[in-house]
Amino acid sequence: MKNHKLLNNLLGWLTFTIAAVVYTMTLEPTASFWDCGEFISTSFKLLVGHPPGAPVFMILGRFFTLFAPDTSSVAFTINLMSALSSAFTILFLFWTITHLGRRFFMNQDNETWRSWSVLGAGLVGALAYTFSDTFWFSAVEGEVYAMSSLFTAVVFWAILKWEDVADDKYANRWLILIAYLMGLSIGVHLLNLLAIPAIVLVYYYKKFNVTQKGIATALGISVVLLVGILYGIIPYTIKIASWFELLFVNSFGAPFNTGLAVYLVLLMAGLIAGILYTHKHQKVILNTLLLGTTVILIGYSSFAMIVIRSYANPTMDQNSPEDVFSMMGYLNREQYGDRPLFSGQYYNSPIDSEKSREKKGDPVRIKKDGEYKTVDFKPHYVFDSNTTTIFPRMYSREDRHISQYKYWGGGSASGPKVQIQDPETGDMKTITLPSFGQNLRFFFNYQIKYMYFRYFMWNFAGRQNDMQGNGEVHKGNWISGIPILD
Repeated sequence: MKNHKLLNNLLGWLTFTIAAVVYTMTLEPTASFWDCGEFISTSFKLLVGHPPGAPVFMILGRFFTLFAPDTSSVAFTINLMSALSSAFTILFLFWTITHLGRRFFMNQDNETWRSWSVLGAGLVGALAYTFSDTFWFSAVEGEVYAMSSLFTAVVFWAILKWEDVADDKYANRWLILIAYLMGLSIGVHLLNLLAIPAIVLVYYYKKFNVTQKGIATALGISVVLLVGILYGIIPYTIKIASWFELLFVNSFGAPFNTGLAVYLVLLMAGLIAGILYTHKHQKVILNTLLLGTTVILIGYSSFAMIVIRSYANPTMDQNSPEDVFSMMGYLNREQYGDRPLFSGQYYNSPIDSEKSREKKGDPVRIKKDGEYKTVDFKPHYVFDSNTTTIFPRMYSREDRHISQYKYWGGGSASGPKVQIQDPETGDMKTITLPSFGQNLRFFFNYQIKYMYFRYFMWNFAGRQNDMQGNGEVHKGNWISGIPILD
């Protein structure tokens, strides 16, 4: 077992070295397409980029730029940060695979061949991921996905470290570390939160007798935790702050940011009091939950940098989030609009003008005359309920999107015909909605088969070429090299 641990560490660092060398040798020398140029700029000068921001990435990126010999090398140093983040991801992936392999495959006899099998599995898995199309692509450019992958790899490795010492006195420190890393990861990308169900299952398998009901309960708890962070802590930390700010400034006549300061003091005081109380009365689970919430908020506080830098009016200051109200819109990505997920409109569903006027959106507030004045309301559209559907995939009203809906969904709309009133002339007219079958064909043909399955197979089969395709047989498909499959 001692030799296994030594080899496990050595081979783990070997996979790190291979990944780091490959990624560094193939690194983008400057900015590449899409958001990379923006992330490099925002990191170098600590600017305010597009919502919802990536302050942790920016801070670490700024640190890496300090080692650039001149400004022409800044992009390279931030790309190097992605390369090293990805290499460390491979390291922790190797150790995760060997940990699970040891649990499943090695027995008390510690046979040598079993040890080598586990180590071999770790090498194959880690190096397969090293050279996969998607991961390698993100490893060599200044984007958030490499660092987000590292956070995900580390938090899952950490729960396995907890599993090794789960019955020890201070084992829960690993859970607190996981919570803190998740709080920090919000300042990079939200992908890390998707590790929560797996982490909860590891905890359940270690602490409880496994039953079908127990597994269902554990998964339910994981969903509650995920939703609690994603739709509770992240938006409502700021939303509640906005309530305090509005009360103190508009109602009590206090200076701007007074309500925010009071809220932060009360929040910290409440958390500290709760932690001390649960520690004194030996309420271990509640104490761990409060500590976890606290360190998540400490990690999440990295977003204060967005407000601080916005106050400085830098050259890039998207949305100018200088108060809790503008910051709330920034974090909620309001500039991108809404997309229906479980139910909603088709691309030609008419808007119910009367109900849309009645149901106003959130108020738009600005600082004026020492208070927050409402100057407008955000648009809120209500669609004719006779023309909506469950699971709407064909919802965008842009002409270029509609043409693609028809291409992938099988022709022009062929669903139910609905009589509506023309909002301009007042005359009645008939529109043809897409059928639910067309809606599903678009979902399977485009979103699943073309956008997801093709992308998945690029990583594990091969890529035809780098040409941007739109369903053609000769552009950018997955390819295995086996003619009968291709």
